[in-house]
Amino acid sequence: MEYILLAAALAVFVIVIFTLEACRAKKEEKNFIEKLSKDYLKLSDRKYAAERFEKLDSYFRRHPKAGQLDDITWNDLGMDELFKRMNYTLSATGEEYLYYALRSLSLDREELERLEKKVRFFGDHPEARVKFQFRMNRLGHTGKYSLYDYIDNLDYLGERSNRKHYLLDLLFLPLIGACWVNFPLGLFGIVVLMVYNIISYFKEKGEIDPYIISFAYVIRLLGVCDELEKAGLSECGEEMEQVRIHKKKLQPMRRNSFWVMNSSSARGGNTSGDIIGVLMDYIRMVFHVDLIKFNNMLGILRQHVEDVDGLISILGYLETAAAVWIFRESLNNGWCVPEFREEKYGDFTKKDGSESEYGIKLENGYHPLLTAPVKNSIAAGRGVLLTGSNASGKSTFLKTVAINAILAQTIHTCAADGYKAPFFRVYSSMALRDDLTGGESYYIVEIKALKRILDAASGAEGGPVLCFVDEVLRGTNTVERIAASTQILKSLGKAGIFCFAATHDIELTELLQDEFDNYHFEENVQNGDISFNYSLQAGKASSRNAIRLLELMGYPEEITNRAFRLAEQFLTTGSWR
Repeated sequence: MEYILLAAALAVFVIVIFTLEACRAKKEEKNFIEKLSKDYLKLSDRKYAAERFEKLDSYFRRHPKAGQLDDITWNDLGMDELFKRMNYTLSATGEEYLYYALRSLSLDREELERLEKKVRFFGDHPEARVKFQFRMNRLGHTGKYSLYDYIDNLDYLGERSNRKHYLLDLLFLPLIGACWVNFPLGLFGIVVLMVYNIISYFKEKGEIDPYIISFAYVIRLLGVCDELEKAGLSECGEEMEQVRIHKKKLQPMRRNSFWVMNSSSARGGNTSGDIIGVLMDYIRMVFHVDLIKFNNMLGILRQHVEDVDGLISILGYLETAAAVWIFRESLNNGWCVPEFREEKYGDFTKKDGSESEYGIKLENGYHPLLTAPVKNSIAAGRGVLLTGSNASGKSTFLKTVAINAILAQTIHTCAADGYKAPFFRVYSSMALRDDLTGGESYYIVEIKALKRILDAASGAEGGPVLCFVDEVLRGTNTVERIAASTQILKSLGKAGIFCFAATHDIELTELLQDEFDNYHFEENVQNGDISFNYSLQAGKASSRNAIRLLELMGYPEEITNRAFRLAEQFLTTGSWR
């Protein structure tokens, strides 16, 4: 009777524990779904581990295509911070695809219109978006490494056979039989075989442990695909059909996968309080069942890596579409869907007053990382040359136009009231530094960066080039800088290249007046203070306040007065003496 009561008490205890855990999980699920419904704008509030952030380009590096942003342009424009700003994805699949999407400019109108349909579907069907994102959150991440770090290195595991494992397992049969003839001898043989299996198990398990994370992710990926097929994503029928095709080929990986997925390594090595888990681990150590299943799964995965890649591409694409819709919702200063011209830039390099002649038209555009931006508009039919003092807004404006051009051709969204332009390939030369490791000076780094733009424009592949240059050839002396800058910018102002350039060299405004339109930003110096309105103005800058700023910063009058006299002398005589 006492044993029955004890067993009943244990049963009640287990039921209570399972019930409490189920209620906790259900409550967490409910809270998360509520967050997806009401507080989805906070999804981008996350910290990025340095190791993980370095792996975000894994999908991008594996999928090169024409029109992708190179590293110089990406870094010049601070696109890492923009990525963080709009990363409303919840899985490694969506995160890596979003990064890829931001670096892959589309040159195809239909491709962008297809994305637009997906974005609007998630915006018009919030319940479908919540269900989709909830499932993608279940898919989760792979830790500090990308899935591609594992699957691209499967060959390092070499050829693996289960013959040895099967043979060792079969040896238990004669040893068990020997126990009927000579129990001590048979038992001794079983113990020796178990010890050998356990020792050899840990040696081999250490080799495959890192890959179990990737296998677990693939299994979760297949599970999420099962759920999404039933989620009623009406606008995603074509994608779901492709999902079914890829999933069918990977289906054998799922059979008995619990032997591998439920091991202590897959649970992070924590088996405390899990009696069944501990027992299962001992079964694995003695009979190598997880090693056997792992080798089977490895063989399947090696044959169908492209099907895994296909599933990642599809789900990542859809999660990016959901993230784009949330990004649009987060743009409190407004957004628009871009318009693309049928003509290529170069068909209209002159202005006659007609709007159709403008190559790029940006209405009230702003930088999406600014919380209180000053919006600017421009309608340009040829190159643009910006002048103005430091901190007046030149670099920010260049980045504003560049980022909106990129967003237009990647996520079909602009931080502006209107954007109209042809399709471009985008390059920049803005935030360069000395290459200390390569032993190259700033000037060498700069002329190489500019040369790559000219090379891209002269290449046969791709479309016209949109480029952004901040302070061209700042790494050399004034005379040669102006002479070389004039000729380089003339080349960048030719048909097929649309160039936005900023400079302090006012001489360039005269030397390039046949190739570039002049715009400027200006500052106001009053009552011993300086202020900027950050509004784009037509024409070249006329103010000269660099020496005046020295006064405002408290430089001795001896320095500023002599500087004024020296500057006036040069403007009058053309000589520094």
